[in-house]
Amino acid sequence: MRKILAAAAVSAAVAVTLTGTAQAESNQYCGSVTQIGSTAYVKNYDETVASVKQFKGCGKNFSYIYVWDSWIARTGRDFTLRTHIVTRDNNSHGYKTGARGQRELWGGPADTINDCTRAHGEVDGSSYFLFAKTSERC
Repeated sequence: MRKILAAAAVSAAVAVTLTGTAQAESNQYCGSVTQIGSTAYVKNYDETVASVKQFKGCGKNFSYIYVWDSWIARTGRDFTLRTHIVTRDNNSHGYKTGARGQRELWGGPADTINDCTRAHGEVDGSSYFLFAKTSERC
């Protein structure tokens, strides 16, 4: 039984490493946030570059972007992240820009909890500009 559990633990660790997915940690504005809606993926053709998510907590909405290990391994950290919440009227809330090479970024608190919103995330490199938006949540 121990061998089966150990093998399962190793398999799970390998699966997480190979997929490059991100688990968001508590943000600096609100310790308790919950993801709303599905994750969007920033793509470069068929390669996944980053994940974009929308969260709610403390009466606010938050955007979040995380660059995958596989993208950084292939291209390095010559990029800048940007993220924000977009309302249905196309206004931006909680807009943040990360430092060059920063791999994850939380948007600022957006006072849009009663609005229809989506998270927007950008990966801006010296020779590319890629972005994704989550589905709208009302």
